[in-house]
Amino acid sequence: MLNPRLLVAVSLLGMLPALAQDTPPAPVTSAPTPAAGAPVIPAQTPEDKRMFGVLPNNRTADGSVAFEKISAKRKMTIAAKDSFDYPIYATAAVYSLIYQAENQNPSFGQGMEGYAKRLGTSLADQITGNMMTEGVMPSLLHEDPRYFRLGYGNGSFKHRLLYAVAQTFSTKTDHGTRTFNFSEWSGNAVAAAFSNVYYPDTRTAHDNAEKLVIQCGTDTLSNVLKEFYPDIKRKLRRKKSGTT
Repeated sequence: MLNPRLLVAVSLLGMLPALAQDTPPAPVTSAPTPAAGAPVIPAQTPEDKRMFGVLPNNRTADGSVAFEKISAKRKMTIAAKDSFDYPIYATAAVYSLIYQAENQNPSFGQGMEGYAKRLGTSLADQITGNMMTEGVMPSLLHEDPRYFRLGYGNGSFKHRLLYAVAQTFSTKTDHGTRTFNFSEWSGNAVAAAFSNVYYPDTRTAHDNAEKLVIQCGTDTLSNVLKEFYPDIKRKLRRKKSGTT
């Protein structure tokens, strides 16, 4: 059965293909006229700290600007912001309802006691995963936990989609060079192993491998959303403006 977190993330991808045929935004009249045939790229603006005004977006960076190393303290700060922001509690509450309805981890039982256990473990999953992959492991392995977005005008829809997916396997080091994303996989592996403490029904090697793949898959879809969120935002704004 598809994990609810993965299912929610997959559903967000339904709107993305239409962006590949999105028309470029009109250039600012005071800006120089671009060369013939050149894509019109919107001016860079500060990153939204919340996608759609809700979802935390603390580790997205503009890939077109010069790379600057961040400290271990900054990495831990990013991880803490993603781990303890209020949407985490709301999503954990929703996932717990789904887990309750599906009777996942039957030893938790049903009723309020069962729901409370599922809520607590769902929060533990998200907090542990975020802290390990965005803070602890990047600090220990000297890797950068940020997602460096290509952005509109820097390749086709397919190119940007494949780039976003590849970031699950490739990341930047503190020196700006590329390496395998050890932080992503080792961090989620540690989180999956730690979950054996509070998941008595899913402690086999197969169960842990499944948790690892699901979490890395969820993070992959999160990267895709980070890549295309500004496109979605711009499209929604134009649609709203046209309706008005």
